[in-house]
Amino acid sequence: MLEKENIEYEKSVLIGIINQQQDEEKSKEYLDELEFLTYTAGGEVAKRFTQKLDTPNPKTFIGTGKMEDVRTFITENDVGTAIFDDELSPAQQKNIEKILKCKVVDRTYLILDIFAQRAQTSYARTQVELAQYEYLLPRLAGLWTHLERQRGGIGMRGPGETEIETDRRIVRDKIKQLKDKLKIIDKQMAVQRGNRGQLVRVSLVGYTNVGKSTLMNVISKSDVFAENKLFATLDTTVRKVVIRNLPFLLTDTVGFIRKLPTQLVESFKSTLDEVRESDLVLHIVDISHPNFEEHIASVNQILDEIGAADKPTVMVFNKIDAYQPEEIEEDDLVTERTSAHYTLEEWERTWMNRIGDNALFISAINKENIEDFRRKVYEEVRKIHITRFPYNNFLYPEYDKYTGELKDEE
Repeated sequence: MLEKENIEYEKSVLIGIINQQQDEEKSKEYLDELEFLTYTAGGEVAKRFTQKLDTPNPKTFIGTGKMEDVRTFITENDVGTAIFDDELSPAQQKNIEKILKCKVVDRTYLILDIFAQRAQTSYARTQVELAQYEYLLPRLAGLWTHLERQRGGIGMRGPGETEIETDRRIVRDKIKQLKDKLKIIDKQMAVQRGNRGQLVRVSLVGYTNVGKSTLMNVISKSDVFAENKLFATLDTTVRKVVIRNLPFLLTDTVGFIRKLPTQLVESFKSTLDEVRESDLVLHIVDISHPNFEEHIASVNQILDEIGAADKPTVMVFNKIDAYQPEEIEEDDLVTERTSAHYTLEEWERTWMNRIGDNALFISAINKENIEDFRRKVYEEVRKIHITRFPYNNFLYPEYDKYTGELKDEE
């Protein structure tokens, strides 16, 4: 099921729709993200297609006229893959493949494909494989086009039906095996978490590609894989970190994304247990992304779904070195000033007003304001630690707000 191979860049087209829930600007942003996903998976985007539709066509997702435009472009430019921004039903996928005569992939399967490439450990590979099989099960009928499938009725049951039923049974058995395997690994992971003692647990969470692994490397002086691609980190990494003289455990987790496939949320439940059982959450945000506030909302929604929304949280706005506000010309009297035109200082004031001093602005790659970050983490971990061990209070003095040094105990 999982094959690791060097993938040459495949020529692809992207297809999305514009409707009431997803206006033209949002559709463009989703397709930008889909293009980054395509690049991460090993694809090269030749063209984008969008259509205004109140509801997707139940047979072909987009209208027949637009589908003909896509088919013509694919034929003339030797395109191998059509990628849709929303999840296709099995019937839609089958119908579209018949028309376009090329590989048809939706956003869900594209993310699964990236996860399959990125999974390194047996645990991550098992989780991805389970999600792939659960995605595949309702789509098996479309995979048996090489066998003649006849209409039902007495004496009219073709060999294809038997093959499909056999294959469904095999896939269901495989899903059960993988779930059983994950249960065993879950128990092992729970034991590992229990063996970590009473050290305070801190989790890095955030949208994909916001710099969690880079920050992990800076703080823990470790060498976690970090790359400017989506889902560079799949395997949960736990490191013991000491700031001044205070030890704690820091966990780097898989990044979140909008329209995250439900199969992945379910199969990565154990990985997300690390977040659920943490004492402090560091929510990392890429402030240089034009829609970072939507990313924050997406991450908060997933945290709520896994029961971790009420954790003590520090918002860490990363990549301040890359932040560039939009500018309005002096003679421009038409353009209305929005949050896109905020300076970094204005964003700092905005978030300080919202959540107080639980907002930090840093650059992990340039190590800007990293000492402020370390101080804040120290203070938050110390609060939790001395609540858990009141008699250890004297071991971990407070930072002096003015000098930034540790206070000497009297």
